[in-house]
Amino acid sequence: MKVALIGASGFVGKAILTELVSRGNEVIAIARDINKIESSSDKVRKLAVDVLDTEKLTEALTGADAVVSAFNAGWTNPNLYHDTVQGAEAIQKAVKAAGVKRYIFIGGAGTLQIDGHQLVDGPQFPAEYKPGATAVRDYFNTLKQEQELDWLFFSPAIEMHQGITIGRTGKYRLGKTSPVFNEEGRSILSVEDLAIVIADELENNAHHREQFTAAY
Repeated sequence: MKVALIGASGFVGKAILTELVSRGNEVIAIARDINKIESSSDKVRKLAVDVLDTEKLTEALTGADAVVSAFNAGWTNPNLYHDTVQGAEAIQKAVKAAGVKRYIFIGGAGTLQIDGHQLVDGPQFPAEYKPGATAVRDYFNTLKQEQELDWLFFSPAIEMHQGITIGRTGKYRLGKTSPVFNEEGRSILSVEDLAIVIADELENNAHHREQFTAAY
C-alpha cells in the first residue's frame, strides 16, 4: 500500500511512519521541514510541503492509496485556532483534488462525548488546549458533511501524550464517539499503539465516514 502521511515529523506522525514502514508500506512522508523526518528507509519519500499550498499538496498526494493526516498547527501557535481549521480544510481539498478516496484525520480527544457532552466543552478541559481542541471539533463538523471521500476521524485516548511511556504493546480496544476506559477509569494509549490502530485500520477498512477512538 502507498500511504501519504501529512505531519510525518510530529509526535504522532513519527510513530505512524515507523509502523507503516515496518509493515512494508510505501510512504509519502510530508512535513514542513523534511530534516525532521526520522527515517532512512528506501520505502519513504520525503516531501517538504506547506499544507496551505493546495496545488503542491495535491501533486504530492496523487497516486496514494490513502492519506493520513497527523497535521498539527503547533500548540504554541498564537493563531492556533485559525491555522488548524484553515490547514485541515486545505488538506481535505487537496485529498479530493488528488483523487484519493481514503482519508484518515487524526483529531483530538476533546471531540469525544460523555453523557452527550463533548469533553472540550467541559469545565475540567485544560484551558491551554482549548483553542486547538475547539478548532479540531469545528473542523470535524465540516468533515461530517463530506460526501465524496471515504473519511475517518480518529480521536486518541484522553491520555495520549509524550509522557506516556508504555511503548508498543499491540493491544487496544476500539470505541466510537465516547472514550474507552480501563478498569482504573483511565482512557490511556501510547503513541506507538495509536500507530498500530491507524495501520490496522488502513489494512482492514473497518470504519467508514465516522469517528472512532481507541485505548487500553
